[in-house]
Amino acid sequence: MHHTLIQRAAALALSSTLLFTGAVFAADKAASGTAQSQEHVHGHHHHPQTEEEKKIYSGYFEDDQVKERPLSDWEGHWQSVYPYLTDGTLDTVMAKKADKGDKTAEEYKEEYEVGYKTDVDWISIEGDQVTFYKQRQPSKATYASDGLEILTYPKGNRGVRFIFKKTSGDDAAPDYFQFSDHTIAPQKAGHFHLYFGDDRAALLKEITNFPTYYPFALNKDEIVEEMLAH
Repeated sequence: MHHTLIQRAAALALSSTLLFTGAVFAADKAASGTAQSQEHVHGHHHHPQTEEEKKIYSGYFEDDQVKERPLSDWEGHWQSVYPYLTDGTLDTVMAKKADKGDKTAEEYKEEYEVGYKTDVDWISIEGDQVTFYKQRQPSKATYASDGLEILTYPKGNRGVRFIFKKTSGDDAAPDYFQFSDHTIAPQKAGHFHLYFGDDRAALLKEITNFPTYYPFALNKDEIVEEMLAH
């Protein structure tokens, strides 16, 4: 009996450890997951609403429309969608892309295999501190704005990278990260693509690998619903 209890306790401890290397994400989901999920699922689906917003989302805008954004636009706990691509959850999203695009669903999946690929499973942004969970191991640092860059893509549309630079923290945390979320002025993000590393200029040239994150409060079905809405 004593041995069985020890085994159960060990199993429980291991399970707790694997759940986000601690309770920070799980606690956040328990405390505010439903509200956050409702906010994103019901609020973000209605965006973009106007013709101008649709144009901006697609990458067509004027320079004077671009405004600096605070890190708080991306505050919260976020999960990578890469595991959902590899396990087949996003197959319906790839099928929809195929219906509208010039590639097969399998070709789109191969493209996004490169695009979404990352070993940073979760990201937590609180104030000016960002924690990256790489293979369940956290690295934390403080970041400050390092400006923005407007990029022109091969298709002729454009995007904005909002750039943040590490000012202190763990060596394992990247020196820079750059947000891209189809928004060009202050607004709370519903999801984002993130480019991160130690070379600011090199990150600006990266357009094929764009690790993508959605709120941790959303389950996989809600993430699919979000993606299909666009």
